[in-house]
Amino acid sequence: QVQFEESGGGLVQPGGSLRLSCAASGFTFGNYVMSWHRQAPGKERELVATITGAGRSTNYADSVKGRFTISRDNAKNTVYLQMNSLRSEDTAVYYCNANRFGVYIRKYWGQGTQVTVSS
Repeated sequence: QVQFEESGGGLVQPGGSLRLSCAASGFTFGNYVMSWHRQAPGKERELVATITGAGRSTNYADSVKGRFTISRDNAKNTVYLQMNSLRSEDTAVYYCNANRFGVYIRKYWGQGTQVTVSS
């Protein structure tokens, strides 16, 4: 079965940093584009960043470009999101997912990991 386990969230002051991790299992990790998504209260879930299977290409939402960095370690089946210069509008629950040819495989979003940016 496909599983995703996010970790690393927490409470941080504006301008601070956090590093999120997502450990995945149940599929051939290196063959999939990995992604980070987030959802703030009362808002739709949005795509934050993607990284291709071998880590050669990345994409970011305009709102996080220059501040966030996505990376992956295929030997550990883990994708990371380094978040710097955090703002209050980054407050959300963060989730990871996997896709191949645009088809996402995560069946349940689960609890994700909470990031709260507040002074």
